[in-house]
Amino acid sequence: MLFTLLALGAGIAIVLLLTYLGKQSRGPLANLLDKAGSVVAKVENNLIIEQRGDNRKSKLPWLKPYTSNIENLKHPKVILLGAYDNLSVASFSSMIDLEDSLKTTFPLMHIYTAWGGQPSQEFPHQQVQAIVDLGSVPVITWEPWLTDFDAEHYPGLRKPELRDKGGLADIAKGLYDTYIKAWAKEAGQANTPIFLRVGHEMNDPYRYPWGPQNNSAKDFVAAWRHIHNIFAAAGATNIIWIWSPHPSYGWFDAFYPGDKYVDYVGINILNYGTVALWSKWWSFQEMFGTHYPELSAFKKPMMITEFGSLAIGGDRSQWIADALSSLPKDYPAVKSVLFFHFSSDQTTTQQAVDWTFKNDPKVLRTIIRTINLWPDSVKPAMTANPFSGRAF
Repeated sequence: MLFTLLALGAGIAIVLLLTYLGKQSRGPLANLLDKAGSVVAKVENNLIIEQRGDNRKSKLPWLKPYTSNIENLKHPKVILLGAYDNLSVASFSSMIDLEDSLKTTFPLMHIYTAWGGQPSQEFPHQQVQAIVDLGSVPVITWEPWLTDFDAEHYPGLRKPELRDKGGLADIAKGLYDTYIKAWAKEAGQANTPIFLRVGHEMNDPYRYPWGPQNNSAKDFVAAWRHIHNIFAAAGATNIIWIWSPHPSYGWFDAFYPGDKYVDYVGINILNYGTVALWSKWWSFQEMFGTHYPELSAFKKPMMITEFGSLAIGGDRSQWIADALSSLPKDYPAVKSVLFFHFSSDQTTTQQAVDWTFKNDPKVLRTIIRTINLWPDSVKPAMTANPFSGRAF
């Protein structure tokens, strides 16, 4: 308990000091705080594992052939499960709670980070190291928000309010290379493979500033290839690249960077039900199956990068059962599913919506039962039942 309180107090102090340093140049104090934060994260991570009474890594011995050979992760024989949990920021305790509820251990753990010039927008090495220490592989959604860079350190940038228009062309021209190179260097030095999803839903003209309302498909492809080439030059061969268009807006060929630049096709499948005027209770087949032939034609493994359903407008448990049960037979290109466990999502709707299911026993039973019925050839191989099966 004493160590927990000390870690918590140190963590709060670090956050406050990093906030103060936000727009200051990096210096010895900021670097010292980074190191202190790493120590706190490590102490906290060890406490989490000890408090569970079990070493989480011991539940994932089957994952070793994947993490030791990145080609195996690019072409897995089983369906790799994972999740994003919005409460798992400073700690992955909430994510581990979700695993416990599902009686499993996720091989993949998903986090989000934005572009920017602040210390908090640098490569998330503390979170990545925590995921590695827990025995899993990080999945990072890297969002190219461009307004939070200081023009003093990035010559040639326009005023923040003007940067979104043509922002991807600026990336391709090299205006953000200092940031990308630093990020790539740290990513390449991480002792783990990393799934990296850059500029997701780039074909959606309504949601993100890097969409077609501000940028052409040609500029997206140029920016993607430019980023990819910087990582290659930095020796970051541990990166698995996820290209993630919105399934409903098409133009996939125009936005596709090319086979040598893409390892996975990532798709978000979130059933909003009847929560908004623009939404309805779509089936999984309507949301995903309709677009599967065109997306699987790229001959890349597919990842459902955000998977979930609200409970408004239909039977959520049945929707999840129908979706998961159809994967092995109807959608064999799908090699990974990441649950979207977000308790206060306000990115699309005016009111915050809750995608979590940790406290819904019916949904938990449904997920456990449905995955347990998958063929052994694709079932994620976990040490403990009910997710048993072949490892590799």
